[in-house]
Amino acid sequence: MLKSVKELYGHSLGASDGEIGHVKDFYFDDQTWAVRYLVADTGSWLPGRQVLISPHAIGALDQAGKALPVNLTRKQIENSPPIESHKPVSRQYEEDFYRYYSLPFYWEGGDMWGMNPFPVSELPQTHPPGKRAAANGHSPARADAHLRSTLAVSGYHIQATDGIVGHICDFMINARSWAIGQLVVKIGHRFSGKEVLIPTNKVDRISYDESTVFVSLTKAAVEAIPGPAMAAANAPH
Repeated sequence: MLKSVKELYGHSLGASDGEIGHVKDFYFDDQTWAVRYLVADTGSWLPGRQVLISPHAIGALDQAGKALPVNLTRKQIENSPPIESHKPVSRQYEEDFYRYYSLPFYWEGGDMWGMNPFPVSELPQTHPPGKRAAANGHSPARADAHLRSTLAVSGYHIQATDGIVGHICDFMINARSWAIGQLVVKIGHRFSGKEVLIPTNKVDRISYDESTVFVSLTKAAVEAIPGPAMAAANAPH
């Protein structure tokens, strides 16, 4: 089942002992298209702070309603490694984050989530609050060049093999694997044009300097793609 990322923005997030805020953004890997983190706006609970939540703590995205349960306590989240929202996520931060929650590194192993094709819904016991594991000192604190924000990439141009054909307006994410499977692209006039679904396996590369996603399709091929409503009607049930 595919879920609209845009429709997930604003969903409330409930820890095991109380609410922790709402969904603000998602960080995805532009090589595997896996959503690595949900960005939570903590509102008045932790004023001025945003926190990252791993899909491991949520499991599937197909829960009913406008709230997502998080398999963590408020204290665990409060004591997690702080993220600087104005800076890209670094691999050093990710190592600290995964050590804190005692999670396997997703970059070690052949599957999308390291040794597993899906995030696990139940987290192991974390390190005691305030006692995070030290970094091993071997990894530089550089930004992960392949970790990107869905909010930031929304609006990027779609460059077909023969010219600009539209812009990204949404992402469709697999509710179980947390992988982005399709880009929702607005083509034609910005207001009266139609939306089409481009599979992420048709993406050649993303240029962040040019705010453009390059796809291996012609403009005519993109324009011939069925819109989301027709695709849903023709999907197997």
